[in-house]
Amino acid sequence: MDALPALSFTPAVGDLPFTPKQRSLLALANELGRTRFAPRAAQWDESASFPFANYDDLREAGLLRLCVPESHGGLGADFATYMMVAAEIGRFCGATALTWNMHICSTMWTGVLADGIPMTDAQRAEHAKRRELHFARIVNDGAIYAQPFSEGSAAAAGRAPFGTTAKKVDGGWLINGRKIFASLSGAADYYGVLCTEDKGDEHPDARDTLYIAVPATSAGFTISGEWNPLGMRGTVSRNLVFKDVFVSDDEQLMPRGIYFKGAQTWPAMFFTLAPTYLGIANAAYDFTVQYLRGEVPGEPPVKRRQYPTKQIAVAQMRIQLEAMKSLFGRAIAEARPNPGKDEKLRLYAAHYSVMEGANDIARLAIRTCGGQSMMKHLPLERLYRDSRCGSLMLPWTAELILDRMGRETLYEAGERDE
Repeated sequence: MDALPALSFTPAVGDLPFTPKQRSLLALANELGRTRFAPRAAQWDESASFPFANYDDLREAGLLRLCVPESHGGLGADFATYMMVAAEIGRFCGATALTWNMHICSTMWTGVLADGIPMTDAQRAEHAKRRELHFARIVNDGAIYAQPFSEGSAAAAGRAPFGTTAKKVDGGWLINGRKIFASLSGAADYYGVLCTEDKGDEHPDARDTLYIAVPATSAGFTISGEWNPLGMRGTVSRNLVFKDVFVSDDEQLMPRGIYFKGAQTWPAMFFTLAPTYLGIANAAYDFTVQYLRGEVPGEPPVKRRQYPTKQIAVAQMRIQLEAMKSLFGRAIAEARPNPGKDEKLRLYAAHYSVMEGANDIARLAIRTCGGQSMMKHLPLERLYRDSRCGSLMLPWTAELILDRMGRETLYEAGERDE
């Protein structure tokens, strides 16, 4: 029998059998979100500026080291725990949750996920030594890591080598190339760049993907371009350019060839964008209920709940939200190395349902609350714009997920049409 006190709120992931650590972290995220992140969210959106103040709060609360193992001074959160906490933060500030994901993944991929990736003894020893350096930067110095993927090609979807390259030289690597939509640009201390090893031939291979941290102060590294998007404006995702940027061997976040193995072994590593959007879906639903009950702070206490059309709309929103939570909860509970076919298909279904469903719920919320909800002093129009961005995000856009699901349902591994 669970003797732990109940949470004073329903988490964005719903009521699940939380561990004591999960319960404590969810309470912390909710407190920070309600009292710090939500009141500031509009300013990051309006100015398209990075939420530095929120990161100060995350650092002070220990949440920058959430997924750093306890043996290295972190909180030791596993995959499912991170996903729960990220959804709670997304409920209050989407841009903060989405950028925090990039930082956390640098520790999760090199931590608990890497522990499930096959490596030789030599690779394991190399990785253990190097990740100790990166973990120490976060634990001791409060460093922030970014994780730029996109290049405007098929590489971020895993279908081609990255155009950004790393060439081996004495003592390290020379990085050349360009990244776009690079969240945390100008805010990160290190940029965890995915690039292809340049072996001097004309046959780049996705199997030779490297994951290397580029210090923000590196010579030859520049940030350029404007940032004035529809939504997720606080992510500040500008362009990165690398021109003969030298980084030492110790900046490798994974040994040679291990990232590609990880992507094959741990498909759930690409599910980590979804909790932000589950949080946004909850926020849109929460606002709609408050608004119809006349309980939005600062607004006239006018009740609109008596209209049957609005009651039906709230019911439809709740039904879709509960379905999203259920799929999400099942997917994070099943996340593991080398999942079975049904588990992978459920993972895809969960990702698609959350990324598309968040905008469905925000759209219905605006229609149900009416014209007043479009005003920028209320959060709903921002939630709508932020929610529309989820299904566009690589490596698992909504279109790519549908493609994967259909292909992997109809074809077993190695099957081809003659």
